[in-house]
Amino acid sequence: MIQRIQTIYLILAFVVTGILPFVFPLWTMNNGKDFFFMQDQIYVVMLGLSTTLTLLSIVSFKKRQNQFVIGRLNIILNLILLGLFVYRSLNLSGETVFVSEKGIGMFLPILAIVLLVLANKAIKKDEDLVKSVDRLR
Repeated sequence: MIQRIQTIYLILAFVVTGILPFVFPLWTMNNGKDFFFMQDQIYVVMLGLSTTLTLLSIVSFKKRQNQFVIGRLNIILNLILLGLFVYRSLNLSGETVFVSEKGIGMFLPILAIVLLVLANKAIKKDEDLVKSVDRLR
């Protein structure tokens, strides 16, 4: 399991969606306080679901087709999350009452999407290899 490159990509995606949002704030409020994802219920649900799907994909390494589908669902979920972040930042852009500075946490879904795409490419490559070997038998 760990010797496959897609598992490494999925573990990195788990770190990006499960651990780094606790470290990096989404934005900084005007009063100087950092706004983390935990302060909004929708972000908690979306990042929690993304982390759960990543873990499920890591565990289902014997079923490559399911792993591929879970990866696609996770990419779609991260795109929706990124859309929510962009929508929020465009509505509260600049120096407003609520948001003073946008944080690096808003870009974590982009990194997760890149890692999930790389993992899906590696899963597809493995699946094609297995199919080509089965044809030879």
